[in-house]
Amino acid sequence: MQIKAKPLLRALNGETLPTPPIWLMRQAGRYLPEYKATRAQAGDFLSLCYNSDLATEVTLQPISRFGLDAAIIFADILLLSQALGADLWFVEGEGPRLSTISSMNDLGKLSPAADIHEALSPIYQTVRNLSAALPIDTTLIGFAGAPWTVATYMIAGRGTPGQSPAHLLMQENTAVFDALMDRITEATILYLAEQIKAGAEVVKLFDSWAGSLNAVAFDRYCISPHVKIVTALKMQFPDVKIVGFPRGAGEKYKDYVDQVDVSCVALDTDVKASWALENLKPGVCVQGNLDPSLLVTGGNRLVEETKRVVSEFKGRPHIFNLGHGITPDASPDHVEQMIAAIRG
Repeated sequence: MQIKAKPLLRALNGETLPTPPIWLMRQAGRYLPEYKATRAQAGDFLSLCYNSDLATEVTLQPISRFGLDAAIIFADILLLSQALGADLWFVEGEGPRLSTISSMNDLGKLSPAADIHEALSPIYQTVRNLSAALPIDTTLIGFAGAPWTVATYMIAGRGTPGQSPAHLLMQENTAVFDALMDRITEATILYLAEQIKAGAEVVKLFDSWAGSLNAVAFDRYCISPHVKIVTALKMQFPDVKIVGFPRGAGEKYKDYVDQVDVSCVALDTDVKASWALENLKPGVCVQGNLDPSLLVTGGNRLVEETKRVVSEFKGRPHIFNLGHGITPDASPDHVEQMIAAIRG
């Protein structure tokens, strides 16, 4: 099959397909028994991310099991923070912990953006491995966390409700905050460019905490960095497809799509299809947006909601996905049930 005929790339090129291509955010993860076995072999989460052979293995697991239309490399958005010089570790059952940034002195301890590649070389090797190993009709997706979301963790040292430490630094020491955002933005461009060189056909920007930004801050700290990243990547790789995910943006999704030259926008669960069809410019593919909790409960409601999402987005280019990542308590059987409802 020629690359241009891959279902996911066809949707990203603006084609409306009779059956949407399918992949799932966090599709390689703790809900799969084979993932748990490989994770145990690696020893811990970061060791798994940096072991190219094992990261390749877990990336391929949901492709082998479900026949999904895309694989997204197994990594974490905070690996870039570590490559920039932040301390990073994970607390089992709680999530990431990082050294914090609150002053120009803290910022001065970070590495230049250009120095990230040695630390991230195992990730690039994972991309190369996958580019050679994936089925010919399966698209390879690379990714990075968007600057605002990555900054929230680097400032607070962990995930926080409402991202209040980042908002406080933004207001009280704008110079430090802006300098950190600029550093992350520059590094993100370099990171994604290397993923594309290694074989990623699509890259995705995850702005998981975009919803906590008010209108002015959303323009400055979500839209503006995304524009810089997308513009820089398209100058180097004019044909690259880029997916943006400003989760929680609500009606600001329209501003995002109008201003950021993405091929596709990923919609969170709260975005109604009717609103998206009316307000998002028609040439842009949409991705989403089934409620992940339905993969925990399964049953008739999962089938009905899956078919509803497919039906409501039928009038435009659409990639079927969840409104956020699949959860550890999801059932692989329910994923199969969902896929059957889409393809059946």
